[in-house]
Amino acid sequence: MNRPPHAESGFVLPTAIFLLVVLAALATYMVSLSRTSHISSALDIQGARAYQAARAGVEWAAWQAIQNPVPSCVAASPPLILPPFSVDVSCIPSVPYNDGADVVVVYQITSTATSGLPGEVDYVERQIQASFSK
Repeated sequence: MNRPPHAESGFVLPTAIFLLVVLAALATYMVSLSRTSHISSALDIQGARAYQAARAGVEWAAWQAIQNPVPSCVAASPPLILPPFSVDVSCIPSVPYNDGADVVVVYQITSTATSGLPGEVDYVERQIQASFSK
């Protein structure tokens, strides 16, 4: 049998290229999965911070209403320094009513903390509503 000396050369090259392509695709998928996991974790932390900022807004509004000698409702943004969050507080008083000898006003407070721009990846918003009477 007269066979050329290198008839099977080149069989390893397509296999090596295939393995490199598969490994590169796998590495790309793992990097993408890791990135998504990190972004999700960061947004979870930002969500918890936004909740605390909104809660601080509710507590601020409640304190403002309790400290006023005349029952009133403050509707303003609190002077809170909570970067990167902006906190908007609204307060709606009810009509005063008599409860025995006391006049009672119920306050409905809504506090919204936001960070980032809507539609962006890092946008976070939390809203808390609370009611209390004085």
